[in-house]
Amino acid sequence: MEKVLTSLWGVENSHKLDVYKSHGGYEMAKQVLSDWDSPKLIEHVKATGLRGRGGAGFPTGLKWSFVPIDSEKPKYLCVNADESEPGTAKDRYVLERTPHLLIEGVLIAAKALKCHHAFIYCRGEFYDQLAIVRAAVEEAKAAGIVGKNALGTGYDIQVTVHSGFGAYICGEETGLIESLEGKKGQPRIKPPFPAVHGLYGCPTVVNNVETIAALPWLIKNGPEAYKKMGTEKSPGSKLMSISGHVERPGTYEIELGMPLKDFINETAGGIWKGRKLKACIPGGSSVPVLTAEEVEKVNLDYESCAANGTMLGSGGCIVMDETVDMVHMLRVLGHFYSHESCGQCTPCRRGTSWAHRTLCRIDDGEGKPEDVETLLHIANNMTGRTICPLADALAMPIKSFLTKFREEFDYKARTGKSLVQPGKAA
Repeated sequence: MEKVLTSLWGVENSHKLDVYKSHGGYEMAKQVLSDWDSPKLIEHVKATGLRGRGGAGFPTGLKWSFVPIDSEKPKYLCVNADESEPGTAKDRYVLERTPHLLIEGVLIAAKALKCHHAFIYCRGEFYDQLAIVRAAVEEAKAAGIVGKNALGTGYDIQVTVHSGFGAYICGEETGLIESLEGKKGQPRIKPPFPAVHGLYGCPTVVNNVETIAALPWLIKNGPEAYKKMGTEKSPGSKLMSISGHVERPGTYEIELGMPLKDFINETAGGIWKGRKLKACIPGGSSVPVLTAEEVEKVNLDYESCAANGTMLGSGGCIVMDETVDMVHMLRVLGHFYSHESCGQCTPCRRGTSWAHRTLCRIDDGEGKPEDVETLLHIANNMTGRTICPLADALAMPIKSFLTKFREEFDYKARTGKSLVQPGKAA
């Protein structure tokens, strides 16, 4: 498989402008800014079948087409680099290893949207990555790549790097926009959608780092080359992180449609210490968990994951071996979502907190048998009842954990003891 995003990973000083340019960097951006118009660009990206890599998998070209390109208002592009989903560690490597690939993608997307000001919104804890991206933008400005008359093409594009302050909720596109405007990072009610009423009340597109970074390759190689990889409905490649109980945890670029079992056993070296697979969360902590049996039949593409009751999500694969206590695992997830709720919606504010307290009680051996049904009640009453999907992000794991590993929850709630001794195979 040809590498769309990682071809320069491992090249010394790949984050530097001269190294990036020596590998053909910014050639596609110059071509696009000089010769391509907005409709042609949007149709080109539509033809590739590129889907958003932040989690939802929405077609990128279609998303761009919602923007009123000829509006007299300014158009804005926001690159979502607020990577905070537990288990997901992909965008940070694009930022630190190939920031100029991202900036070139920004130039291409900006031309498609007739945008003259783009923002790269980075997670607040990305101290090293922020420094690298800011230095790359300054390099690009000094070289005439970004700013007035970008690359000598007559197109003006300003790029601003903005640091968040550590709030997971700002990964939601309207929460990100609120934060950029200097407000509390809380999601907006939709409609209106950002494509019409986004940053500063103007048409705005928010795209993930990985989505934008794929654009130079798509311009150079075209839709047909991209669609040779992946599946019919999920074409191309994807950055996937894998963590947990595997021999080679890390971030890999894979072809969409790859069997999940091959990703675990071949790419990541299999389950560590010769143990057995117990469960896997394939797309970041907010998606439903899979049992070892289900892993055997799931492929890493949007359709296969959906057909098997889970999601590809943000591409954060979390692998659990047979020693994992699923009650404690869910408690850890519950703590994250309870802590990260922005508090705007009552079902999320109260539901995530209530669920976490209940999980703590069960895990600490102080639970009651009825607590398990209470957890399901909480999850059912959070789902689909909030402005953004954060409540669902805890409700889905709760429901899948309790459906597939109910015995562990019932036993611990009843006896105060775990069915599994951590660190010891069952």
